[in-house]
Amino acid sequence: MDDQHYRNNITFQYCFPDHNESCIKQTNEGPGYFLLCFILSCVSVCTVFLNLLVIISISHFKQLHTPTNLIILSLSVADLLVGLVNMPVDLSTLIDSCWYLGTLACYIYQIISFVSTQASLYSVILIAVDRYIAITDPLQYSSQITIHKTLLSILLGWSFCLCYIIMVYYFNDNFLQSQLSTICYGVCILIVNDSWTIIDLVVSFLAPCCFILILYSVIFKVAIHQAKAIRAVTNGASKTHGTRESRASEIKAAKKLGTVVFVFLACWIPYYICVCSVSVNLKFWAVLIWILDINSFINPLMYAIFYSWFRTSVKNIVTCRIFKSSSSRINLFPEH
Repeated sequence: MDDQHYRNNITFQYCFPDHNESCIKQTNEGPGYFLLCFILSCVSVCTVFLNLLVIISISHFKQLHTPTNLIILSLSVADLLVGLVNMPVDLSTLIDSCWYLGTLACYIYQIISFVSTQASLYSVILIAVDRYIAITDPLQYSSQITIHKTLLSILLGWSFCLCYIIMVYYFNDNFLQSQLSTICYGVCILIVNDSWTIIDLVVSFLAPCCFILILYSVIFKVAIHQAKAIRAVTNGASKTHGTRESRASEIKAAKKLGTVVFVFLACWIPYYICVCSVSVNLKFWAVLIWILDINSFINPLMYAIFYSWFRTSVKNIVTCRIFKSSSSRINLFPEH
């Protein structure tokens, strides 16, 4: 019954009927797919809008120009690219499996798609390193982590992602027309051999994830130790009180950003587990890809839940107060 229903809702044609090597066109129809596409379209639009709010907030307000927020800005730029490029293309493949934009557009899409997702991962690594130093060595944090060092780290990370995808293309002969001719006409895929699949699994997932998990295990171990010490300290001089509040603030920040990290990993782990599988159902593969994409929608929502500065900055943006003179110096932390 399910197979019959599946056949009734999918029609097969050729992507380019006049081309001898055209791919088979798979078109999904029906009210269920229409509703799904509508929901995913809304997710794509909201992803772009929410990440734009984060980018504008951190870029505009002077109070938010901190190393940690610059890393969040990098993550939001990557998430914005996912909402602008990855999600619309992934949505179109749910409706129509064919690629109509040509080889050059396929190259550009694959590069942007890879760089945006890998830059997200690199930004999460930087967040983990930033919180690790802030928690384990708070007295030296301001001297070790500066705006210029953070900007350089972000630039190097994005550059590495771009160089890596070009290497993958080159060493797997994806730039050669002969390689493209081995598959049908009307598809946009990245061809990767078995050895590079293993390399990519290690470089793009296993090594970064292990590094992040090790750092955060240390962070939370130290955070728990410090929290116990803070509770044990009696209220004394104002200096001691300030130090205690500073430590508590760092611990809270680590927990909040840790949530962002682990949600990120939860979205990535199923995808890379299935990369190692021999065969995966195409529909299930599409679900995994959208789980990756939706992480870019979840991130700014977590900022809205966790950070009062984001909620305050959004109010100023929506009410157009940012166009007033000296708006960049608005105090986003009135309680301080």
